[in-house]
Amino acid sequence: MGVIRVTLKVWRQAHPDEKGKFETYGNISIEQEASFLELLDVVNDQLAKQKKAPIAFDHDCREGICGACGAMVNGRPHGPKDETTLCQLHMRSFKDGDTLVIEPFRSRALPVVKDLVVDRSAFDRIMQEGGYVSVRTGSAQDANNLPVRKKDADTAMDAAQCIGCAACVAACPNASAMLFVAAKVSHLGHLPQGEPERYERATGMVGAMKKEGFGNCSNEYLCEAACPKGISVRHIARMNSDFLKASVCE
Repeated sequence: MGVIRVTLKVWRQAHPDEKGKFETYGNISIEQEASFLELLDVVNDQLAKQKKAPIAFDHDCREGICGACGAMVNGRPHGPKDETTLCQLHMRSFKDGDTLVIEPFRSRALPVVKDLVVDRSAFDRIMQEGGYVSVRTGSAQDANNLPVRKKDADTAMDAAQCIGCAACVAACPNASAMLFVAAKVSHLGHLPQGEPERYERATGMVGAMKKEGFGNCSNEYLCEAACPKGISVRHIARMNSDFLKASVCE
């Protein structure tokens, strides 16, 4: 692997009330083994030397775990690779001379804070409406006291992989957060500790999602395609079933 040169067109927006625009940074040299966030680091080093404001972008673990990073790269959340977060995307995925258009996730419920940084606090408020289990703490039981069927355990673990990056929202033409909410509802609802609040959790979190201004699901399946953890839309079907049962029983 060697060095490639790319041109970046990056969305720059100093604060939420500013209109914002794309700025072009050409002839950027970068190792093909470098990650995409390292590319942004290189550009920011150059901007700092020119005494210009660096590009603001979210990051934390840089290991595809925390869900902090995220941006649209040439129109796709997290870039062109399937089941890959932005921090796990490497420059070997691009060719010498490529132009990369980078912009923040777009949603009314996820307003731009600065440049590529969006406010994901709406996800936190949704979680507060039911993304937990109300059980007595301080006296942990043995792990085998509550047997769980392997199928349920596997399904719960699949859903629990959601890192809340908001790629599903960015990919959806309706800016729906259904896959995120369904994953949180499903991974708790499949376990015995979460069963007692299963239906209350579905109505609470769906209601919070609507209150935050996210759109409705129209079965486009783009959320599943964009999810860096490959979470299935089957969880949305289960959540819809729980929500309907809860609504009928009210």
